[in-house]
Amino acid sequence: MDDLCYLTATEALRLFRSRSLSPVELMEAVLARAEAVEPRVNAFCVTYYDRALAEAKKAEQAYMGRGAAPGPLTGIPVAIKEEMPIAGESWQLGSLAHKDDIADETAIVAGRIFAAGGIVHARTTTPEFSCAGFTHSRLWGVTRNPWNLEFAVGGSSGGSGAALASGTATLATGSDIGGSIRIPAAFNGVVGFKPPYGRVPEDPPFNLDDYCHEGPMARTVADCALFENVMAGPDPRDLVCVAPKLEIPEELEGIAGMRVALVAQPGDWPIDEDVLGNTLAAAEVFREAGALVEEAELAVTMDELERTASIHYGVLFGAEILAEAEAHGELLTPYAIRFAEEAQAALRDTSFAEGLVMESRIAGKIGAILADHELLLMPTMAARGLVAGDDYVGHGITVGGRELARDFGAFLTPFFNVASRCPVLNVPSGFADNGVPSGVQIVGRPYEDVSVFRAGAAYERLRPWLDVPERRPLQDMATLNGTPA
Repeated sequence: MDDLCYLTATEALRLFRSRSLSPVELMEAVLARAEAVEPRVNAFCVTYYDRALAEAKKAEQAYMGRGAAPGPLTGIPVAIKEEMPIAGESWQLGSLAHKDDIADETAIVAGRIFAAGGIVHARTTTPEFSCAGFTHSRLWGVTRNPWNLEFAVGGSSGGSGAALASGTATLATGSDIGGSIRIPAAFNGVVGFKPPYGRVPEDPPFNLDDYCHEGPMARTVADCALFENVMAGPDPRDLVCVAPKLEIPEELEGIAGMRVALVAQPGDWPIDEDVLGNTLAAAEVFREAGALVEEAELAVTMDELERTASIHYGVLFGAEILAEAEAHGELLTPYAIRFAEEAQAALRDTSFAEGLVMESRIAGKIGAILADHELLLMPTMAARGLVAGDDYVGHGITVGGRELARDFGAFLTPFFNVASRCPVLNVPSGFADNGVPSGVQIVGRPYEDVSVFRAGAAYERLRPWLDVPERRPLQDMATLNGTPA
């Protein structure tokens, strides 16, 4: 069962087509795994197990030649982040203020998953309003890292990352307004792709926010590309979408001769020793694959990036959460209230126009590096982990031996929400000595998505992950550390 629940989507589809495996068998394995590990990990907030089995039986018939032909995801267990609305289903946003809400419409991306034949067996946990880099809420409790239950899964797509690492979903959706795909991908040792702005349709009004991206999460680069091809492409409901649709090819060229910039430590950011070591080791793998890796400097300070991002959030995302706090303050988490208040405070000191000037300076520095290099490598996280259940309100975090007043310094992802047209793929880079994975961001030139998938695939061929039981978490349920949520 453990091997089957970790089967990749691309391999499962091949076996379905050859009739060597039934979608029912795969779904049963994934659901059995979820029954075993979910009480401790808590990656799912809503489940549809009986419905998923019934849909798997229909998928089995499709592969037997009965009924409609299979789609690109037919029979694949897909977990959808709860933030994404599905008409007629609960839509709680991780908040007690919305615990009884039902969605009226289905998100564009969710509709594409259903149309492609994906079977949604669960919805994954998020922090309240998806506004944090960790995943716990007063509504759903704490989602724990399957590699070490004392640590956090990242956020806001934390349940999606934990489910993939745990073997309880084959594919999972994420969204990213400050790193919310890449952070949990890094902390859970899986793959996550932040598409360039406009590549994947977003529902209004956040389709007009160029920090905001819907994207795929998976256990392998090939699966991530498969899922991205389902999600991507223009839609009349989102007129900022780029046309024509870009397809990531199944067969990807190597990266021999490709010029790659390594930014192991940007600006004045501290980096935990384990993370830095894993990043340098990952760079050696890219050299082994034939890339020309050169060290580069990205002179952006922590304060500069935090202030720039806060101004942007204050205009739409933070303003929306502040309205929730004013209406339902006693029901909201301290971290959601802090996010809204700080985003609004940033706007009081300056203007959105000045924020755009600051964004252009940061994007210009990234652009200068990419002018001379086809790719940029940077750690996804500066920190070797966050404590499960800690909201980091009222205290900071130690990173690289330095005491930081806030947890913002743990995240190296917002650089590429500012430079939102850059495609970014997180791949695992190793582990810290606490057992928590780390990741590296593969950043491409604007809208050159294929280049980051080429690099990710070349890296994965040399350093695979999660491919054998010894490289998977939660192998011995009797000796798990930590305490269930």
